[in-house]
Amino acid sequence: MSQLKKLNNLKKPSPIDTARRVLIQESKALDRMANELGQSFASAIEIFEMVKGRIVVSGMGKSGHIAKKIAATLSSTGAPAVFVHPAEASHGDLGMITNLDALLILSNSGETSELNDLIEYAKRFEVPLVAIVGREISTLAESSNVTLILPNEPEAGALGLAPTTSTTMALAMGDALAVSLLERRGFSEQDFKLFHPGGKLGSKLLRVSEIMHTGKAIPIVELNTSMIEALITITEKSFGCVGITSRSKNLVGVITDGDLRRHMNEELLTLLVNDVMTKNPSSIRPNALAAEALGIMNDLKITSLFVAESGSLKGIVHIHDCLRAGVA
Repeated sequence: MSQLKKLNNLKKPSPIDTARRVLIQESKALDRMANELGQSFASAIEIFEMVKGRIVVSGMGKSGHIAKKIAATLSSTGAPAVFVHPAEASHGDLGMITNLDALLILSNSGETSELNDLIEYAKRFEVPLVAIVGREISTLAESSNVTLILPNEPEAGALGLAPTTSTTMALAMGDALAVSLLERRGFSEQDFKLFHPGGKLGSKLLRVSEIMHTGKAIPIVELNTSMIEALITITEKSFGCVGITSRSKNLVGVITDGDLRRHMNEELLTLLVNDVMTKNPSSIRPNALAAEALGIMNDLKITSLFVAESGSLKGIVHIHDCLRAGVA
């Protein structure tokens, strides 16, 4: 290798060192932003809490990409939001915005010309405007009802030109707004599931009551039932087990394949379920997460789990019910 190539290789920074420098730089900017949060943030939350329409989010270029993500996060956490491209707004999409809405506009410089029509529209129709901006002295900052100023931190990298630190801060500010609104409104897991019915998010929040078998589908017999009848029930219901209930319909025992094997002799068919059953079987609440039921079945190495509330039998869930629902 020539001496020139050796010198060139020496000058190149390690990719890992560069990545660490970027992450540390951006994390310091986030720390500073957190420490500098003040009344303006609380005022922004007050505006968004009072919105009867939607939060209209906008930005140009890289700020526009961040704005789209913020709009999606707000919508999925109970604050209806929509992204409007500033250029499209100037060509008719301003009609989407009413005085029941509020605007959230992002611009690092605060002087993005494409945003001017949105700003003027907000002023004309008294639409509340919150800005996430990097310069306190700017057109956007001075035109807003509330201004969230991003700290003056350098962009990452040797050149310091590409939007990196600034977009990270803007994205984090959007997340802070969304989560603050979520908690102020008492947004629950069930609310979250309502907006995320598909995919892993929905399946993680699925309740046992939503997938369990109820009524005549439950394999049950009462105490003092003969083992002949219990075996017929096991065969008919196809869960590989039968629950034993008291007269008050409380779950008091269960007979599984394992119980049958332990009592497999010529006297089995002459016995009552009381003689064979496992007492005080494991069960799960109807309101428990389906993932919890799956975990119990995996731990106990069983394929079905009875569902009970305060001892009263409510249903049964099979491991295949969990898997079909995407719980894993």
